Amino acid sequence: MEQTQLRNLAIIAHVDHGKTTLVNGMLQQSGLFHAKQVVEDRVLDREELEKERGITILAKNTSITYKGYRLNIVDTPGHADFGGEVERIVQMVDGVLLLVDAFEGPMPQTRFVLRKALAAGLKPIVVINKIDRPNARPQEVLDEVLDLFIELMADDAQLDFPVVYTVAKAGLATLDLNVEPVDLEPLFATIIDHIPSPQGDPEAPLQIGVAIVDHDNYLGRKAIGRIVNGKVNAKQEVAILKPDGSSVNARLSGLFVFDGLKERAVEQAVCGEIVLLTGIGDIDVGNTVADPANPIPLAFIKIDDPTVTVTFQVNKSPFAGRDGEYVTSRKLSERLFREARGDVSLRVTETDSPEVFQVAGRGELHLSILIEKMRREGYEFEVSRPKVIIKEIDGQKCEPIEELILEVADEYVGFSIETLGPRKGELQSIDQQGEGSARLRFLIPTRGLFGFRPEFLTGTKGTGIMYHAFHHFAPWTGEIMSRTRGSLVAFETGEATAYGIEHAQERGELFIKPGDPVYRGMIIGEHARSGDLLINVAKKKQLTNIRSSTKEIAVELNVPRQMTLEKCLEYIGDDELLEVTPKSLRMRKRVLP
Repeated sequence: MEQTQLRNLAIIAHVDHGKTTLVNGMLQQSGLFHAKQVVEDRVLDREELEKERGITILAKNTSITYKGYRLNIVDTPGHADFGGEVERIVQMVDGVLLLVDAFEGPMPQTRFVLRKALAAGLKPIVVINKIDRPNARPQEVLDEVLDLFIELMADDAQLDFPVVYTVAKAGLATLDLNVEPVDLEPLFATIIDHIPSPQGDPEAPLQIGVAIVDHDNYLGRKAIGRIVNGKVNAKQEVAILKPDGSSVNARLSGLFVFDGLKERAVEQAVCGEIVLLTGIGDIDVGNTVADPANPIPLAFIKIDDPTVTVTFQVNKSPFAGRDGEYVTSRKLSERLFREARGDVSLRVTETDSPEVFQVAGRGELHLSILIEKMRREGYEFEVSRPKVIIKEIDGQKCEPIEELILEVADEYVGFSIETLGPRKGELQSIDQQGEGSARLRFLIPTRGLFGFRPEFLTGTKGTGIMYHAFHHFAPWTGEIMSRTRGSLVAFETGEATAYGIEHAQERGELFIKPGDPVYRGMIIGEHARSGDLLINVAKKKQLTNIRSSTKEIAVELNVPRQMTLEKCLEYIGDDELLEVTPKSLRMRKRVLP
């Protein structure tokens, strides 16, 4: 296909503004599926965790053929913790569709992804989605988007962006709010007219910038990138140039382009095309695939540093080895370093102990997704409480600050401000959002958010919505009291009984139910007071020959608190660990009593 008929674009937005749904509509209206084919929602979210949580975690490539043009589309995550997925794909594309909700307007992640796109010099198209929502305010949102462009110092060409109004779920688009939308034709036409075709010299030495590395059980490592210059043939000899200046030669075993939801094998591809290469064992994100006779490296975009770190270590609890298939430090090390090779936002470093690894990421969700993936693969390990990464800037101790947006009913505004005060949250603005609700914007240290989500949801009776994204580094704000209560700790190893739990629940809120196995030092609940309390939940009622008049009355037990992976990470203290196995999540004291 000629370069003039190619368009490379990414779709970027805040979480849940409709990126993947819009791609679904574009795929359907491009004629990719036949008339009676059943197409699932968010067809690009193929990972099990993505389907469960309803969010995009990994950037994904697809391609659409429309009126003789091929549109190479990259769908990106919307959550700030996966910002590295957005950062690394900007060098693969020439333009972006910036999706903004017609009611919510620009959000923290909108600012983050747009800043990256503008810095890379990409041509933006603003798509205001969900114009059918009650209380939609597309014109006001457009003004807010323009203000954001000006604030991020967009150049004149970028400020002259086209606007498309859409209802992604129904596959509708229009350029004028007074014109009833019929299909996505206006969006396709805008992409072809306003996103430039890729530049590059087909006769120059080969240069491919690797932006995504995947793995296939049959094909091995798969490298995805854009041909910046030259052309590449299947089975060709290439040089792999590393960022440290070293290089290795390899021979390609396969060359593919994206065709709809499939990867189609081709014999040759020219500059401007996004390709998938196989047969290269030693290749990582940021490498350049070049001509061995004339190797010229490409500059890789700088990825923002991680902000949160945890330790992964071999499971040493009394129940170690019961559930997991991979329990050794060698297996744990291999898996963590393999993840770091494909995830540019993740940093894995070895420590003085061969059984402990330091893992740094963009946030709690970023790390918890990794933990969840590993436990589903059969790994068993322990992790520590997340800690923020401290930097020294101009001789001053600095910590990461996040922009936090809360959407709450008016009656919970006071609660939200009061709760964030001790966490060093600074209120920046309050805006009314329709009748009876408000949007609060705070700047708060990252560590001030640890454990805040469950407290916020409880305080707003489950009605509050929160978003946050990294904002900047600022001088250390002082100590923050995160947990005021201690833990209830199991006194002996055994099986929890209704009799033991009945007496224990008077001391606080429990996380276990009758029949759950416990061991000495395992955290079984939250104490009602400060300080830890050892308590025996495995004790059995002594049998006697004296019958009680109340013997047959059923024991009344409180419903235990359900502790998800994120809740456990937020709950544990510095002297505690989270034991992760394929079947269980158990919190324990670091040193067993």
